Amino acid sequence: MPVNACVIIPAYQAEATISAVVQACGAEMPGAPVFVIDDGSRDDTAPLARKAGARVVSLPHNMGKGCALRAGFERAYALGFDVAVTVDADAQHPAEQARLLLDHLLDHPGDAGALVLGVRDLERDNAPKKNRISNGISNLFLSGFSGRRLRDTQCGLRRYPISKALSLGGSAPGYAFEAEIILRALAGGVSVVEVPVRVHYPPEHQRVTHFDSVKDPARIVVAVVRTLVDVHLVHRKKTLHVQ
Repeated sequence: MPVNACVIIPAYQAEATISAVVQACGAEMPGAPVFVIDDGSRDDTAPLARKAGARVVSLPHNMGKGCALRAGFERAYALGFDVAVTVDADAQHPAEQARLLLDHLLDHPGDAGALVLGVRDLERDNAPKKNRISNGISNLFLSGFSGRRLRDTQCGLRRYPISKALSLGGSAPGYAFEAEIILRALAGGVSVVEVPVRVHYPPEHQRVTHFDSVKDPARIVVAVVRTLVDVHLVHRKKTLHVQ
């Protein structure tokens, strides 16, 4: 595991799971400090995370997962960290799978600057049908626009090169950020690597999610289109400048 790595957990109203997630990550990756980005929670997410050993960054109000991730990257970068593995606060991402993404560097040192995506098998891991459909549509959509087959564009279990992630300029405030950053990485020449992971979906009556299966996919589409326009304009300006 790289010594300059950290764990970033964006969290909103996660008091039921945050302690266990922080403790598991701390135990599995003892060399990587855990940052919890409390996205304006009104429950005990922040104090419980702090008690469990996390460094807590509190946003003033609920701003969305994309904003929480960027706040985490900014704090980690300011403190000198180069790599961050992101883990969801709902306990769906086992800590040993997060460790797997960090340890990917040991066998693949050439991927040190890559954006590493965790790739789930949603059917095997008992994901709800609406999640499988939503992810399938997102994968198809982003694969078509990027010109590369992408197998899982919505998994929050990832490894980010922090400096590069910040320089890409992703601006989507919510879940769309994770789709946007893939397109910006590919357009910006950042290597994108996919690593199979296992995740845990609890029984339906125990699941807590803030992902809206109708509104959030629509927001992802909007963010992707905006990103494609933005990337095209930037490329065109660079071409004109060279000429």
